Amino acid sequence: MALSGSIINAVLIIAGALAGLVFKKILSDRLKDTLLQAVGLIVIFVGIGGAVSAALTYEDGAFGTKDTLIMILAMVLGTVIGELINIEKQLERFGAFCQKKLVKENAKSTFAEGLVTASLIFVVGAMAVVGALDNGIRGDDSTLVAKGVIDCITSVVLASTLGIGVMFSAVPVFVYQGAIALLGVYIEPFLTSAVISQMSFTGSILIFAIGVNMLGFVKIKVGNMLPAIFMPILFDIVTGVF
Repeated sequence: MALSGSIINAVLIIAGALAGLVFKKILSDRLKDTLLQAVGLIVIFVGIGGAVSAALTYEDGAFGTKDTLIMILAMVLGTVIGELINIEKQLERFGAFCQKKLVKENAKSTFAEGLVTASLIFVVGAMAVVGALDNGIRGDDSTLVAKGVIDCITSVVLASTLGIGVMFSAVPVFVYQGAIALLGVYIEPFLTSAVISQMSFTGSILIFAIGVNMLGFVKIKVGNMLPAIFMPILFDIVTGVF
């Protein structure tokens, strides 16, 4: 079943968020704030590690980098496209709509923040793309199940600090990964190991940005940068034609 992995992933996010909401009642605000900072640092570390592993090379006794220009072009072009679509605004609207239906008016709520933050964490990265493609093309959902377990653990911490909005991130995660799975037959021919590495490099930069957002230093519109992950596919098609 092409969508089995996406369904399992979404269910695990919901389960983790529900567990986080239970823990939320027994955790102090100070501890929840510190936990959120800890998750932010972890996300930054994962982003740095992914970027370094994708870009760093070792040849003839010296370290170097690869695909840096591809990453720069992907970030620039992807951000322009994302800004035109205003992806993050659409996510925020969805969060605001759900918040209006589920949260008392005038009540102080982190619903939208939880939904947007969790959604971006769970969809950014090559694991979501490659896992969805494996599920759609070969019927192998093992990668998305493994990702679901990681997302489940993350959603426990996020829901305990940002609330029920984290649980609703299962919806955009399912739509995003499910769409990739269904389109897998058309995308798969362009996903060489080099392209996947470039996508991972770019995705890791966005993961780092999410961690920075969670620490509250600045507000980076990571949602509007999401198309950058798929730019290496476009570049590969263009270079193949010309």
